[in-house]
Amino acid sequence: MSADRGPAQISPNEGSSTRPQVVVLDSDLHAAEAIAAAARELGCHVEFASTTDSACDLAWRAPSAVVVADAQSIDGRLEVLAERLHASHRSVALVVTASDVTVRAVLRWVRAGAADVLPKPFARDDVRQALERASMRAAMAGEGQGLRGRQHARTSASSGGLSAIVGSDAKMHRALELADAAGNVRSTVLIEGESGTGKSMLARAIHAASDRRDRPFVELACGSIPDALLESELFGHVRGAFTGAIADKKGRFLAAHGGTIFLDEINSAPLAMQLKLLRVLQEKRFEPVGSEESIDVDVRVIVAANQPLEALVREGRFREDLFYRVHVLTIGLPPLRERPDDIESLAEHFLRLKSADANRTLLGFTPEAMSAMRAHRWPGNVRELENAIERATILCQGARIDVCDLPERVLRSDTNDGEKAPMQLAATSMKPRVLVDSRPPTTSSPPTFSPPTFSPPTFSDDGVRAAAGPLEGPSARPEVLASSLRERERQAILLALEGHGWNRTRASIALGIDRSTLYRKMIDLGLARHRDSA
Repeated sequence: MSADRGPAQISPNEGSSTRPQVVVLDSDLHAAEAIAAAARELGCHVEFASTTDSACDLAWRAPSAVVVADAQSIDGRLEVLAERLHASHRSVALVVTASDVTVRAVLRWVRAGAADVLPKPFARDDVRQALERASMRAAMAGEGQGLRGRQHARTSASSGGLSAIVGSDAKMHRALELADAAGNVRSTVLIEGESGTGKSMLARAIHAASDRRDRPFVELACGSIPDALLESELFGHVRGAFTGAIADKKGRFLAAHGGTIFLDEINSAPLAMQLKLLRVLQEKRFEPVGSEESIDVDVRVIVAANQPLEALVREGRFREDLFYRVHVLTIGLPPLRERPDDIESLAEHFLRLKSADANRTLLGFTPEAMSAMRAHRWPGNVRELENAIERATILCQGARIDVCDLPERVLRSDTNDGEKAPMQLAATSMKPRVLVDSRPPTTSSPPTFSPPTFSPPTFSDDGVRAAAGPLEGPSARPEVLASSLRERERQAILLALEGHGWNRTRASIALGIDRSTLYRKMIDLGLARHRDSA
């Protein structure tokens, strides 16, 4: 097999020459990289998964796939993974890797549907041979699926990209059902949802699912255009209609003739413009600014609002007649905070996109990072999550995105009442450690830090450094003790950071705590800002 071909669509005549997509599910970075390197040598496209759900999702998206899964990484759920893969995607082969291989385990995996078993540690040639055997098995399974694959391709095309929208929440599922039903009807569609929930993406998917998919899709955010220019932008103008109109201009409605026009933030359109929009929706006719000639137009109209229109009607800020005209088929997009189960799948989706754009290999998220993202309220919804993943992809220095790579606002976990609540450490299965110096405070200048002789503090079972003796007297009062502990903890962390050139990894090792714990303490103690000003 030559290495210059990418993943190919299986056809009945190709057989073993087809190169499947290789999905690697292994928490061991070195093993995952070795498998990926061998797969790329065979000309296969490689994707990394961190959960069985993401592995299945990646396999289902490809015409043919080989999933290489480490038995220990998925906690004994290998049989479940094999069943899901073969039940929903028959053109797939499963290769199992494991460091503890017994005859009984191999028999169990093979009976579950594994094409091959690779004991660890393995050599590059062993991986290549296993992938070649699995590729041939996936290709042969795909030969009998040619007709079904072509039918699936036609179905996917008619769905117009709705399947590309990530989300398994019940509310999201209902929204996609309504969008699918709206595909080939001409009725106006109203999409309601907060900013960042994906209204524009859903509108494009509805257009792509319609019989107008080959015609123009024109989008305009009404709130982004000044009121004085909005009419000209929508309906166009003739030369000399107003100062600066030096030539005729075709408006957005005429540009969308035969296709779809999407008017976002329609709630921000002025009342006078709402009346003109009502006429276009009713008569499919308009006059450009400065012209008396009416133009007939054939357009499908989709509108969106980031505020409830019914409430705006009661307040007199939106025309009631226009409301009933657009309120034919209404699709409500839930905010991300109301579908927390979608956060993980969306984060994995964006990580694949952003890491590919950055030409990086990232295996997923640490449990602490995922817990932080699930705890966050995401006021900016999906758009905010996408931006956070893009930032984390750029800043991440390890194999997986950790909490220290996420924006500080995500770690604050904003609550409904506006208070700032720290991320719950219990949810991350981490125990906070309080650094306490047993030496009495001194008024002299702080000691200079020498990295070679720095000795990390010792901790008792509950994570608190043992003091030289019991605290007595006024300083033993709880409020005084808490303040003293906090200041000494701050001094210990500051000394470690300064002694290691503010390298958080080295400082955390010297202190005997996790890097993510160190970063949270830096934020809590004001040392993150201290570093920025240093």
